[in-house]
Amino acid sequence: MKHRLGVLLAAASAIVMTARLAHAQEAMTIAVPGANWGEAFDSCVIKPFAAENQVTYRLEFGNSTTSFSKLQQQRANPVIDVAWMDGGISELANADGLVETLDPKRIPNLANLLPQAVAEKDGKQFAASVGFYSLGIVYNTKDVTTPPTSWNDLWNPKYQDEVIIPAPANAAGVPFILFLDRIWNTSPDLTKTFAKLKELKAAMYFDTSGNASNAFQRGEAVVGANFNVSAWDLADKGLPIAFTTPKEGFWANDGRIHLVKDSKHRELAEKLINSALTPAASTCLADKLYLGPSVKGVTISEKTAPKMPWGAKGSIDSLVQIKWDDINAQRSAITDLWNREIAR
Repeated sequence: MKHRLGVLLAAASAIVMTARLAHAQEAMTIAVPGANWGEAFDSCVIKPFAAENQVTYRLEFGNSTTSFSKLQQQRANPVIDVAWMDGGISELANADGLVETLDPKRIPNLANLLPQAVAEKDGKQFAASVGFYSLGIVYNTKDVTTPPTSWNDLWNPKYQDEVIIPAPANAAGVPFILFLDRIWNTSPDLTKTFAKLKELKAAMYFDTSGNASNAFQRGEAVVGANFNVSAWDLADKGLPIAFTTPKEGFWANDGRIHLVKDSKHRELAEKLINSALTPAASTCLADKLYLGPSVKGVTISEKTAPKMPWGAKGSIDSLVQIKWDDINAQRSAITDLWNREIAR
């Protein structure tokens, strides 16, 4: 009797162990941005999730437009399970049918989101924000002794060949052009705005924040339009970098997490998204990446608060939210115009 019981227990143990091993061998593919962005998403969200759920994963690095292109290419047989993409590109992915509607019954932490962090269309939520960032002026305090106060300062002749701005391939590129057009009150067809952009003697039109940061680190750039996230990361590394908000104002965007349509690991993908929407994950991203929290119940430390996208005394209500459908309607035309007038 004891022998038979021992055999049964051993068999049950083997079944449990086999199930655990099978689960541990589950390999997800997760699309994340490069540089410090991807490192923070991995450290704050993905690694803790993988350890808790005993899963393996592979990171697919690239900016939002690159990830969007990969999802289009993989439409018939998706490899990527979860994708981080910025606002704007996120809407394009949803319109193209590349991401799934998020189900609050399967992802209960969706209830933690602040209202501004819910990305939805026609009453269906297609993405969840994991944090907000803002675009302002970044500059080297050793080379730029008088802090810039206006976007127009980027056209100062003394910064010739040392200034950077985002290209349309970056999520900030198209809205930045339209923002400049709005503050300059120029023509509806952007002719005058592009004429002024052509006058800018730029060192780089960056497609990724990593490339922008490298330009500052190598001394190729001393001033430019860039993100609070990138600025404070460079400052943390000991570079003489500062971030300021121009008098004309700034706009904000967010990083979002998406469930890829027809993911082969849907249950795990939903668990990962759920893990990204906790106060702990949001606090970690605020401290490591200086993303403004997207979920409720997050307390920002005194050290981190000044580096938030809304500054030390602002809040998420201080950010200008972009109407991405309006911008995306002009994205193709602006990109074509950029390629003809600027890129060449």
